[in-house]
Amino acid sequence: MRVLIAGGGIGGLTLALSLHAVGITDIRVVEAAPAIRPLGVGLNILPNAVRELAELGLLDELSAVGVQTGELSYYNRFGSLIWNEPRGRAAGYRWPQLSIHRGRLQLVLLDEVRRRLGDETVVADARVRDFDIRADDSVRVIVDHPAAGGVGEFDADVMVGADGINSAVRAALYPDEGEPPWNGLLVWRGSAWRTPFLNGSTMIIAGDERRRAVVYPMSRPAGPGQPVLMNWALARPAAEQDRPARADWNRRVEPDSFLSDFADLRFDWLDVPELVRAGGEAFVYPMVDRDPLPRWTFGPVTLLGDAAHAMYPMGSNGATQSIVDARVLAFCLARHADPVAALVEYEQRRRPVTTDLQERNRQLGPELVISLAARLAPDGFTDVHEVISAGELAEISDRYARSGGFDVTTVNDRPSYDVPDAARVVLP
Repeated sequence: MRVLIAGGGIGGLTLALSLHAVGITDIRVVEAAPAIRPLGVGLNILPNAVRELAELGLLDELSAVGVQTGELSYYNRFGSLIWNEPRGRAAGYRWPQLSIHRGRLQLVLLDEVRRRLGDETVVADARVRDFDIRADDSVRVIVDHPAAGGVGEFDADVMVGADGINSAVRAALYPDEGEPPWNGLLVWRGSAWRTPFLNGSTMIIAGDERRRAVVYPMSRPAGPGQPVLMNWALARPAAEQDRPARADWNRRVEPDSFLSDFADLRFDWLDVPELVRAGGEAFVYPMVDRDPLPRWTFGPVTLLGDAAHAMYPMGSNGATQSIVDARVLAFCLARHADPVAALVEYEQRRRPVTTDLQERNRQLGPELVISLAARLAPDGFTDVHEVISAGELAEISDRYARSGGFDVTTVNDRPSYDVPDAARVVLP
């Protein structure tokens, strides 16, 4: 079986490794960037996806370059605790939650793809221009590839669009869709080396109905008292003067251009403006997603990750769901002699879950607790449970986890997506 993957990001590379694990090795990954470099900021990978990476044999290596997140805490703008919950193994999962720099995760995946499948598997500076589905359900893929003389052509039995929120494959399937919708919020992101706060493995989200700060460590200290690499993200509604040009979604800006709106987020245990200034640079993005699709799969062509279900960055589900997509797709392809039938099963398993998460994230996902606290106690509180009951706070978190299939019971007890040799079909 010949598989062409458009996109060499987290989802595309995980898919290549997952296909290899079930015995599919005729794989080509085409990546539009001229080279895959360790770019980006932090990611949180939830235990349901860490399980998949562990079953691919990557947990030890990823744990060495990331942090096992121990707890998640929500605070109001005064630094008062709204809700705290253990995460990963501390919450009873068999696998941890990982906080990690996106570039480090991508390079671990890339190195493993090259080691297991060969250096020629990933082709950089190559972008899908067009494709045709033939009568026999194979795919002819036209790729712009300057290094190979301008244009390349590939034949595949399956093509997967894992090429992100501005997916060329998705645009070919839905040519009238247009740009990703924007909710009017801006997000500033960056990183800085600083000494750990709280217990050293805590992820915090603090703010009110208008403003949010997300901070967490994504490396371990070299020794006691040594700094770690911190991820930070700040969000607020865009003012008229700083509405971005729609084509300019990744701009470098000076921290002082936006920090006045977050100046009061200084707590005994974390000074958010000082952390941002320590990093020296920031990038600004509009908070965009994609509308849920009525279908992902057209014969031997399907979508994966952000190309299929880009969602607002709440609940740590972007990269997480891409990783799970990849494992489920490989699982389905290993169990079906007909690739088209496999893609149908993949979509049936994954599209309802991710559609629900897209819609929940538009309603703030688990960060709803911050908005509730701000609305019910705008001047702060002494005891949050006089404002919101512990049961209501727990149910917001639990309901979100159940909707995405990453509650403790589901993650720990469901069957593996590993496919034993005896269960695999004989593939052409």
